[in-house]
Amino acid sequence: MAGFPSLFNAGPGCRMPASEEGPAMRSLMTIGIVVLDEVMTIPLALKPGEKHRAIRSDSVMGGNAANAALAIARLGGKACLIARIGDDASGQIVRQKLAEFSIDDSFSPPMTGYVTSRSSIIIEPGGDRTIVNYLDPRMPDRPDWLPPSLPAGTAAVLGDTRWETGAGHLFDLARQAGIPAVFDGDRAPQDRSLLARASHVIFSAIGLREATGMPDLHQGLLAIRRESESFLAVTDGGDGVLALLPDGLWHIPSLDIRAVDTLGAGDVWHGAFAWALTERLDLLDAIQWANVTAALKCLRPGGSSGAPARQEVEAALPNLPAPRRLVSI
Repeated sequence: MAGFPSLFNAGPGCRMPASEEGPAMRSLMTIGIVVLDEVMTIPLALKPGEKHRAIRSDSVMGGNAANAALAIARLGGKACLIARIGDDASGQIVRQKLAEFSIDDSFSPPMTGYVTSRSSIIIEPGGDRTIVNYLDPRMPDRPDWLPPSLPAGTAAVLGDTRWETGAGHLFDLARQAGIPAVFDGDRAPQDRSLLARASHVIFSAIGLREATGMPDLHQGLLAIRRESESFLAVTDGGDGVLALLPDGLWHIPSLDIRAVDTLGAGDVWHGAFAWALTERLDLLDAIQWANVTAALKCLRPGGSSGAPARQEVEAALPNLPAPRRLVSI
């Protein structure tokens, strides 16, 4: 079995290098959840038990893997989504939205008799969001209907925690192919083997604390290091990213913005990071690219549909504060 490519590429400077194929020629496959989100934006802070009047209503596509695919497509990549989508009305709407963003769903056949995942979401002033999600518990978990090998031209895969057996299947195929496998640890995985089967494991702050029981993110990363040799990092919203690199713990800050809508920002970050890896950026540059992409998304309402285009990210990159090493190894 082939191993993963080197995780620690060299090359300073946060820029997208020229590619022989061009970004549209390489496909990134994401696997996990797609959701039909009903989003309500309210002018005042949410108060439990009270009625609220929304000032904006959006019906958008959501879900970790789908949002990542959308970000990849916006950046100029070819995105392919594998998800369990029901044959109900919500599933039809989701497929229409996937088509609008040119996301390939050909590996996601309709799941007859099952309900497509849906969420009700409240966006408060400042962009914070409250999410109530429904995922059909009857959805088949076995990955035996997934392709036995990755399609030609697949440059990276990305999986979330919402369908761990499916993510594990793709991570194993990525290892065989010698391409990056990015794990979105927005919550603690039930299958801890995913932490070693992925080449790049990036937690959310909540996910890392759940996975380790440690409030300190640095100590949490070191704890995960004892069970995984993968690249490890954790996103912490507006505070940027902590990453374990060969020479120590690094802090990579994000843009200083006033968020309007943080819905889908973490998923967009993962999609942008995976896309940057296929462009052969070194890890610090890939994280900076993802930080800017996610920050720009937060400036727009509508969840992941606010993900920026490549040109917008390139224009904002010079505004990033420089990363710094916190602890040497």
